[in-house]
Amino acid sequence: LGKKADSRSLSLAHCDLTATDLLELGTLLQFLPQVEEMDVSWNELIGGCLAALTTHLRHVAGVRTLRLCSCRLNADDIAALGMVAALPRLCVLDVSCNDELTQEVDSGGFRELAASLSHATSLTSLRLQACGLTADSLDALGTNIYFFQVLPSLTTLMELDVSSNKEAGGVVHLLVSALPLMQMRRLPLNSCYLTAAVCRRGCLSSLRALDLSYNSSVGDDGWCALFAAGGLGSLEDVDVSLRPSASAPCSAWLPALLRALPQTPALARLAMQRWTAGSQERQQLSYCLRKRSVLLEWDPVSNQESPEESQPEE
Repeated sequence: LGKKADSRSLSLAHCDLTATDLLELGTLLQFLPQVEEMDVSWNELIGGCLAALTTHLRHVAGVRTLRLCSCRLNADDIAALGMVAALPRLCVLDVSCNDELTQEVDSGGFRELAASLSHATSLTSLRLQACGLTADSLDALGTNIYFFQVLPSLTTLMELDVSSNKEAGGVVHLLVSALPLMQMRRLPLNSCYLTAAVCRRGCLSSLRALDLSYNSSVGDDGWCALFAAGGLGSLEDVDVSLRPSASAPCSAWLPALLRALPQTPALARLAMQRWTAGSQERQQLSYCLRKRSVLLEWDPVSNQESPEESQPEE
């Protein structure tokens, strides 16, 4: 059943599932006790009907991964996700690309999500990419002690993906403050319109991968502050690339990066695509990274624009 010939995987993404299909699928779960991965993403016709599936989740208590991307989930669907409590081994929950959730904040979308998550004690990865998170919605939820208060209870959480939420940058510090700091490994924040003030807080010292790409709003002062603030010791992968249509000089903050490199002994990859620099600066950074076998992803010199010709990122 599904696209993978594997009794442990139930992959029905991009299958044009309907509410009727979801109901029939739910009744079949009792015959699939070995399923560990369930993916019904990109089926926009099942929005509002998720309860037809979740009421049967008790039959597949071994599920470790549940993906529900771009299913037009609403507050009722998220309330139905309260059944994740019946999945004691659930590690990955992905509800990305469901921007209707934030459109229904007042009717309880994220409030219900927080209530559901409080029971997901084995969760290691929570993905909320492109869910239309806004500063107002998250701040309101924080004030009402729902979403932010449940995060500390997720003691096994290692990844929180809030990338591509263009208005969430202003409350990133609230998210970070609420996270279980010691075991966080990945915090994708690309395309979140981060500010310099957020970057001054530095990184979580436990992070291994930090994606800050497509955040030109940080500005030179922000990048300088980020590398000066510390907390980089565990980082293995850092991405500060600009969008493909943009370019900008990095001369103002490159010295701060160079000073921070000795404090990043685990660094294995640094992506700086679309940033421009003079030949001497490029050579200096390349030399520092080459002697440590760090992969540097930077546009070839022939594609670099001079600072005078660089285009600001929108």
